[in-house]
Amino acid sequence: MQLVPVMLCFFVMGFVDLVGIASNYVQKDLGLSDSQANIFPSLVFFWFLIFSVPTGLVMNKIGRKNTVMVSLAVTMLSLLVPLFGNSFGVMLVAFSLLGIGNAIMQTSLNPLVTNLISPDKLASTLTFGQFIKAIASFLAPYIAMWGAIGLIPALGLGWKILFPIYAVISIFSIAILGGTPITEERPDKVSGIMECFHLLGKPFILLCFLGIMCHVGIDVGTNTTAPKILMHRLEMTLEEAGFATSLYFIFRTAGCLFGSYALRRFSVKGFFAVSVILMLVALVGLLFFHTLTAIYICIAMIGFGNSNVFSVVFAQALNHAPAERNEVSGLMIMGLFGGTVFPLCMGWASDAVNNPSGAVAVMAIGALYLCFYITRISKA
Repeated sequence: MQLVPVMLCFFVMGFVDLVGIASNYVQKDLGLSDSQANIFPSLVFFWFLIFSVPTGLVMNKIGRKNTVMVSLAVTMLSLLVPLFGNSFGVMLVAFSLLGIGNAIMQTSLNPLVTNLISPDKLASTLTFGQFIKAIASFLAPYIAMWGAIGLIPALGLGWKILFPIYAVISIFSIAILGGTPITEERPDKVSGIMECFHLLGKPFILLCFLGIMCHVGIDVGTNTTAPKILMHRLEMTLEEAGFATSLYFIFRTAGCLFGSYALRRFSVKGFFAVSVILMLVALVGLLFFHTLTAIYICIAMIGFGNSNVFSVVFAQALNHAPAERNEVSGLMIMGLFGGTVFPLCMGWASDAVNNPSGAVAVMAIGALYLCFYITRISKA
């Protein structure tokens, strides 16, 4: 029963992915360009660079559970801020807090699970947590759409009804986790930022760090760009095109479930290769296809292919440096900073060609890097 509140926290962790569909609605409301709108997802993931290692230091002082509680409180606050306005500045503050809360949660929630699960079941439990997280991710576009078109009572908020709904869930998570006793082991030693960056001197750790950046860049990029492709090529409304984001997360969720089975029974390198090639083929397809069915198939392939990239790369990095797992873990979480770099580059590329295909080309570069990474897995 102790796992129930922890799994609910994984659901709250998925709230960070609402930034994709929310940035599209904010772009529409404020008349922003692609590069301006992509500041929002970039800002969310910028905070992973700043807060991952300091969060490890905080965990040593207040414990893992209390650190997760802090992350839930920050997340709840981020979801309440948009209720006070829809200006560019207000949304910047909201998405910044969302990123800070998620950075703290990503760093502290996974170690908390180790206090509840035996080592031989840890990988499958964390994979199931990613499955729970993905449910929140693909529900967000639906809730925003239903609020925008009046299918659910929106209290005059329209698509922004998404924020109070998720805020209530955050409050419930704080209450249920706070009331659950969890016995924690003595805190691990956590290195500082300089020690973490020193590990980039190890070639394979650097490759893994860049692999994490590419994974999250493709993840956030598809989340943000898929609706824009449909609106640009098929003249869909944002409400209609928002399903593309949900479709991505539906297949990413399915991929997590399948991966929890396949990674225990098949070659990790072979499974990873199939996943990456699936993404690359789909991204090439997005550059050329102009029919709804073909575009949907490509989006689904990207979601399924990208679902297990993080877990494979993360595990490869930890196994490569078993004596420095704390430092490696912090560094890999810093790699989520790719969610800042990719959307900025994608926005500039889209504006340069006046077409969302520019963003797809940037994501394809990330997939090509992951193809190169396949050749290095066996050397870990």
